[in-house]
Amino acid sequence: MSNKKEKIVGAIYTQTYVYNFHFHLIWTTKYRHKLFTTGTLVQEMKEILIRIAKLNEITIEKMEVMPDHVHLLISFKPKLSATGAVKAIKGASARMFFEKHPEIKAQKFWSGHLWTRSYYMSTLGTMSKEVVEQYIDDQYKKK
Repeated sequence: MSNKKEKIVGAIYTQTYVYNFHFHLIWTTKYRHKLFTTGTLVQEMKEILIRIAKLNEITIEKMEVMPDHVHLLISFKPKLSATGAVKAIKGASARMFFEKHPEIKAQKFWSGHLWTRSYYMSTLGTMSKEVVEQYIDDQYKKK
């Protein structure tokens, strides 16, 4: 960034740093069981995810709970790693859900795990890799 106080569109400003990254996170239920098949169960999981996100300073920008998987578009401060965010969300959501529904754990998730160990995560940005490379290449040309 130049000495001018340029505002970056979509960036989040704190006292010590500026960041602008977003992650698309997807994970599935164990054995791909179709668990979230009622509006009540979907809403409960959404509320659990919102609560966990707030506790971990994670911003949920978009969310959808499907019968056998979850999609989140999230952002969080750079002090939290991507794997740390995933662990917090998946681990706590399973614990909280099973506390509320021990009968579901006993019937379908006897292994004690609500979610599979795997997940998909990708980063998004407002600029492509090529645009950023060109921006860096052009830095000396701006002076």
